Amino acid sequence: MLSLMQISDLHFGPYFLPKVSEAALRAAHDLQPGVMVVSGDFTQRAKPSEFQDARRFLDALPQVPTVVTPGNHDVPLYRVWERLTAPYRNYHEHISRELNSTLHVDGATIASLNSASPYRAITNGRIHNTQLDYCEQALSAAPDGDLRIVVAHHHFAPAPDYEQTEVMPKAKRAMDRFETLEVDIIMGGHLHRAYIGNSLDIYPGAERQRGIIICQCGTTTSRRGRAREREKNSFNFLEATDHSITVTHWMYFSDAERFEPIGRLEYPRWPGRSLPAAPQ
Repeated sequence: MLSLMQISDLHFGPYFLPKVSEAALRAAHDLQPGVMVVSGDFTQRAKPSEFQDARRFLDALPQVPTVVTPGNHDVPLYRVWERLTAPYRNYHEHISRELNSTLHVDGATIASLNSASPYRAITNGRIHNTQLDYCEQALSAAPDGDLRIVVAHHHFAPAPDYEQTEVMPKAKRAMDRFETLEVDIIMGGHLHRAYIGNSLDIYPGAERQRGIIICQCGTTTSRRGRAREREKNSFNFLEATDHSITVTHWMYFSDAERFEPIGRLEYPRWPGRSLPAAPQ
């Protein structure tokens, strides 16, 4: 069985919650995931000191393969000259030299795409055709039966609540491409509240077939939760077998000073060859 722990929107800086981060570290070591996914916004204002703190946090997580991607808060906003000339300098120094990356582990191929857009679309992000080509190359090389996962900070699907947030420009173009590539899961953050569902809930897609599991993570360690997770903190834990994908949503409870599971959804593995045989 493959397991992944998804955390997001750490926001090291003024909004960061040390006690909650300690609980997140304890949960990570208790759950012992096979892969860690951190879907962006390590910092609040992309300052070197914030990235240094984020690096220390990452180093304290279980030492397993880790997927990272920058968020819009990981590039300078008000330091305009730095944003225009060296937007990822601090991210490169402290988090990762790569902006788009691929991780192969036993049972999964994960393509991480940088949706931060420091020059044109700071808030809503952007995925370019060249990145979709990169994703196609990465996932086309995946062994048969691999779980195919895409990670990006910004969301391709809106959360199903009254606090609507505009999706990335040309999100449907990307979703159609992911459908063609038989992507199983899209993981992201940015919304500061969790959303676990299927892409067909909001977009029928060009093929109108199986859809893609949408796995949005709330803010794991900051006080910037929104909508149903206002002032809440959460993460997602995924478990995949040959036949199913289970997503468990964990939330922090201040009275207990720990994260606890509050919901679980199970999906069949696609395509059909992954489904269990019918009983005789």
